[in-house]
Amino acid sequence: MTSTTGPARCPHCGRPDGAEPFQVVSRHCTATGRTVWTRCGCGSLQIRTIDEHGTRIVSRSRPAPDRPRQSSSASR
Repeated sequence: MTSTTGPARCPHCGRPDGAEPFQVVSRHCTATGRTVWTRCGCGSLQIRTIDEHGTRIVSRSRPAPDRPRQSSSASR
């Protein structure tokens, strides 16, 4: 999903797509650029394509049901 009104956000936790923490699961070179699989802090798996147009998230999953969600605000 590409946002045209501002930074795209994870629909599950609200974290901006470019924000930390996210974990790179794997990277693959393609004929047109790269495909990078990442996992958001909430557990949602994302497929990002990187080419001459920039980085786009082309698919994402729901967080795994057994993975605890991380709060976007730190508790003290």
